[in-house]
Amino acid sequence: MNGARRPLPRALRLAPLFAAWALLPFLAEPAAAAAVPSFAEVQRDFRPSDTLILDRHGVVVQRLRTDPAVRRGQWVALTEVSPALRAALVLSEDRRFYQHSGVDWQAVSAAVWGHLFHGRTRGASTLTMQLAGLLDANLRVRGGGRDWGQKLGQTLTATALERQWRKDEILEAYLNLVPFRGDIVGIDALSRTLFGKAPQGLDAREAAITAALVRAPNASAAKVAQRACGVLQDMQPRERLSDARHDPCAGLVPETAAALQRRAFPASEGIAPHLGRRLVALAVQPGSRAPAQIQSTLDARIQRVAQAALLQALGELSGRNVQDGAVLVLDNASGEVLAWVGSSGDFSTATEVDGVTARRQPGSTLKPLLYAQALAEHRLTAASLLDDTPTQIPTASGLYMPQNYDHRFKGWVSVRTALASSLNIPAVRTLVMVTPEAFARELKALGVSLAQPGDYYGYSLALGAAEVSLRDLTNAYRALANGGRVSPVVLLPGRQSRPRSVLDPGAAWIIGDILSDPNARAPTFGTDSLLATRFWTAVKTGTSKDMRDNWAVGWSRRYTVGVWVGNAAGAPMHDVSGVSGAAPIWAEVMRALHAASPSRQSLPPPGLLRAQVHFDPNGEAPRREWFLPGTAQPRFVLGPRAHTPSLSADLRPDGGPEAGASGRQRIMAPVDGTILALDPDIPPRHQRVELVAVVADARWQLDGRDLGRGARLPWFPQPGRHRIALVDAHGQVLDSIALEVRGAGLQTPR
Repeated sequence: MNGARRPLPRALRLAPLFAAWALLPFLAEPAAAAAVPSFAEVQRDFRPSDTLILDRHGVVVQRLRTDPAVRRGQWVALTEVSPALRAALVLSEDRRFYQHSGVDWQAVSAAVWGHLFHGRTRGASTLTMQLAGLLDANLRVRGGGRDWGQKLGQTLTATALERQWRKDEILEAYLNLVPFRGDIVGIDALSRTLFGKAPQGLDAREAAITAALVRAPNASAAKVAQRACGVLQDMQPRERLSDARHDPCAGLVPETAAALQRRAFPASEGIAPHLGRRLVALAVQPGSRAPAQIQSTLDARIQRVAQAALLQALGELSGRNVQDGAVLVLDNASGEVLAWVGSSGDFSTATEVDGVTARRQPGSTLKPLLYAQALAEHRLTAASLLDDTPTQIPTASGLYMPQNYDHRFKGWVSVRTALASSLNIPAVRTLVMVTPEAFARELKALGVSLAQPGDYYGYSLALGAAEVSLRDLTNAYRALANGGRVSPVVLLPGRQSRPRSVLDPGAAWIIGDILSDPNARAPTFGTDSLLATRFWTAVKTGTSKDMRDNWAVGWSRRYTVGVWVGNAAGAPMHDVSGVSGAAPIWAEVMRALHAASPSRQSLPPPGLLRAQVHFDPNGEAPRREWFLPGTAQPRFVLGPRAHTPSLSADLRPDGGPEAGASGRQRIMAPVDGTILALDPDIPPRHQRVELVAVVADARWQLDGRDLGRGARLPWFPQPGRHRIALVDAHGQVLDSIALEVRGAGLQTPR
């Protein structure tokens, strides 16, 4: 021997270090305890990756993922975790969890022994020690595992946790904070993603797979299944393991593989996705995170009623090329949104499009706002007479001839009848008085913004040529319900703003009285239509050209409801008008809203006068009518009947008495280049055009086919470009005109 000192065995060299590690927790525990957060603090600081949208009563109506970096569900109480999972986790990770005080010294001794004499370390981290690593970023595992300093800190923190927290709190926090596979963190996200259920519903096999993922979150399905099998065997009674028929691991590999591939936790879930996204966008400021919860003004019950009514109506319209719809319900007094259904869901091919905010042509639903302005400006009263006869308005693209529903038209009608029966020509004549530009300014004041100035649309603005959103239009009707006072729509509780007066309250009230009058509505819609509710409501329908959109918007004493039905892509529907498409939804929602509290008409505002009126001669029946101060009159005398083109001298080329007999046999009406606009809200049997010729026994042809005979011939127009000819007995063309019919394809009435 050369006298050289032999090195100490590995066990003796490391023994002092392990001894110090065992003693330090007792020396440093007071300092560690001061740094440990409380259970309440950890729970408070927990941030899901989703934002929950709550209704006004705290009911969850929508869940939206707002953190793309991690998939973390809601905090789950331990009592809401299945007993099988709690047992599986303890058996897999920390068998003496309920016996130790943070550090399992028996497991530590075994780990030290293995390290000293075999050069390897067995796992000795308890659930409490693992939780310490989850709570403190400095104690988390790095690339090469934890160093001795981290292990010591883990031990100190675990000991402090056990002194300050209960065992159930430790297990609950661990389950909510532990990372699983990929970006999944916490038991709620894992359970919903891999198994499609809440944590309380996990069975023994699912619990074993979950526990296996804690130790090896990104392992292959086979390895996860192998470890899960061991957990299952520990969970099963020993006497059953000898019976092959009760093999707990049978089929576990394919089941595990299927679970690891499943993604059953959608990014968005609930009954209010469109409003949810809008609220999140409003809540998130640049550089900030979305809140865990947002309380809205929605009422979950009303939201479900509106959604169900929309889906039922679209189902009944199957085969008519209708895919989309939207419903908005507002509280009249506050402007709070009670229901916001932006899409028809599975019926739609464009579920992300929000039908409440999308801009579409409103058809006749602008008429109440137009007449309200005319009444407020004292241009008209509810009893004023308007001429409902054919009219031709020159435009840049030709002659605009708005079409009504009757080949004789109605002649002179009151404003009440014209509005309630949705007559187009009186509405256009009213816009001539008000002017398109002034009407556009009024719409803007009511919150209905237009993409172009009023003059851009011209007189077709009276019939809804502009595009508006359901939100803006419904809120404008709410202004009518509130006596002409307008305020913004409210999505968040307590955000109401002071309303401002835009319309004369008397004019707004009279419009509501007209739109609730079933007798005034009868000429077009009959006395027994969906618009006639058993309680007081005021409502107007509308359909855009080619039946691309139809609407029903109206109010009761307490609520304003707006409905749009159509196709998000703009495709026309097949024979669907506001009465058949949107009105049933509107009526169903209104019925549900007033199931327990019927609506009654509000009292007229001060200053309104109700007086008896008469219409002479042979006009509408006498009635009591409402007037703004200073506008009442007892008698309305019909003017000369508006001329339907005829043989009268004022329509002859030279005005002379012999013009018609001088030899030229010609077509007097329609004139060449006429454009006819059909209104889908008018029943087809009423939509006629009268062909007039300067010859008693005229023969008519349409596109070369015989049409009929007579100086006056009612014709049911069909969409398209046509040539109408006047021919003699030998088929010789005496005169012809070209015209175009625009609008939806309507079936010829029987």
